Amino acid sequence: MEATGFPVNLASALGIIIAICAILYAVPKTAFLGAILITGFLGGAICTHFRLGEFFTPPQIVSLLLGIAAWGGLYLRDPRLRQLMPLNMV
Repeated sequence: MEATGFPVNLASALGIIIAICAILYAVPKTAFLGAILITGFLGGAICTHFRLGEFFTPPQIVSLLLGIAAWGGLYLRDPRLRQLMPLNMV
């Protein structure tokens, strides 16, 4: 973490934050909020790499794919989201 400019003692706080986000995502009533928070967390990870001058590196691609997976999973399990954003191929 020091290579990215963040002190190592923030690691436990970041772990707690992402654990809370994951719990919110796992509970159906708060899954939408969890997906938003996970997206923000992963966006921060991507921005950290951009700040360091790293573009399209594997950690960024993994963060992007995890964000897509979070929203894809929510889209498949929540009919309200499918109603809000239908993906009709016609």
